[in-house]
Formats: sequence, C-alpha cells, structure tokens
Amino acid sequence: MTNHQKRLSVPKSWPVERKTDTFTVKAGAGPHGEDGVPLLILLRDVLGYVDSRKEARYALSEDGVLVNGDAVSDEERPIGMFDILAFPAREEYFRVFPDEGGRLSLTPIDEDAAESRLGKVEDKRQVPGGDTQLSLHDGTNVVVDEEDYSPNDSIVIDNDDKSIVAHFPYEDGALVTAVRGNHAGKIGEVDSIDVTKGSGSNIVHVSDGDEEFETVEEYVVVIDENFTDDDSSDDTVTTTGDDDE
Repeated sequence: MTNHQKRLSVPKSWPVERKTDTFTVKAGAGPHGEDGVPLLILLRDVLGYVDSRKEARYALSEDGVLVNGDAVSDEERPIGMFDILAFPAREEYFRVFPDEGGRLSLTPIDEDAAESRLGKVEDKRQVPGGDTQLSLHDGTNVVVDEEDYSPNDSIVIDNDDKSIVAHFPYEDGALVTAVRGNHAGKIGEVDSIDVTKGSGSNIVHVSDGDEEFETVEEYVVVIDENFTDDDSSDDTVTTTGDDDE
C-alpha cells in the first residue's frame, strides 16, 4: 500500500494546500475515519516542530507527544475534531477545532483544559449485562451504567482514567458549534430543532446573539462554554517540506 494521498482528494477538513504538490501524507488506520489528519502533517506543516518524517519518528520515540493523554508512536496516527494534542516538555497544549472554513486548526489551551476531551454521542445501544454503550464521533466506545444519555449529546472524558466528567444534553438552549457546512466554526445557542419526518435530516436553528443560521443536525456538536474562552489561534498554515521524507 502507498504512503501517499493525492492532495486534490483529501477531505476538506485537512489543513493542507491542494495545488502546491501532487501528494501529501496518507493517514493510517485509527479514529475519526477518513476525516482524521495524519499526525505528521500537524507536527511538520502546521506547527513546524519537525522538518521530515524521520524527525517526527524520533520525536515520537521519546514519548514527547501525547494525544488525549496517551503517548503516540505512529506519525500517521489520525488526529481529528476535539482531540487534545500535548507537548509536556514544551508546556504546550492544543485542542483540535474546526475553523470558519471547516478546516481543522489547533487552538492553544492551558494544561488543565488538556486533561479531558469532548466527544459527541452518535449512537447508543444496550450491551450484555444491561449496561449502555455510547459510540462517539471518533469511534470511541464508552460503557455506562445509566440511561441518561441520548444521541447528539456531548460528554467530556478524562484523559487519565477515561471516566465521564461532564454531560451536555442536545436540546433547546444548548451551546453548539457547527463543524461542517457553510457555517463551520460558528458558535451559538440552539433556538429550535425542526424534526423532519422520514429519512431527512432534522434542521437546527442557531443564534449567537448577532446572527442566526440554520444547519442540519449532523453538523452541530454541543460544547462547553469554556470553548468560547479559548484564545484564538492562526496556527493552520500551508504545507512546507517534502511529504514522503
């Protein structure tokens, strides 16, 4: 299998320029599906911490890069929405967040905020033993012993013991962000949810006080008000260097 991905066919969420070169790095197997951005792209092309794949592999071998609290050794490991990227030696911490163009960017956060991550509940089902399994947007499964969760809710997971530390229901008045579509990156409160009969998507009406917009239910994620307090960042940059070195 090739280690390359054509730039013109990468997902819109990837922070890469599409017309500078023919190829970029191909994401390995892992969370977030096809939307996951290879860690190498973030280390080399977004942050500029390494110049090549070889340097990235060395940095990762030193356990200096943590994703959601765990050391990562694979430079092709997919990184996606709401992941926490930590560099303890540098005392630098980032949350992966969609910008207004829908591309994933890195938002600087403090060390305390890096101790947990947000997950959108996409499915809920009973498992043997009577417990409930929640399937999150990144492919993570969480088993809980109570029913007080619904699809489209969000939960916050502690990166150390993987326990649920907060729960944000999807309902009128909830604070949400759009993660795809024309309104990607915008944040506001849910005014109303129009339920569509049949197989069509429900429509969510959102207001940020100055502007109102509507989008499909699949494009919104309930978030914590602390997300609106993060410092803004322009860390998303064009790619530099050779993609296969």
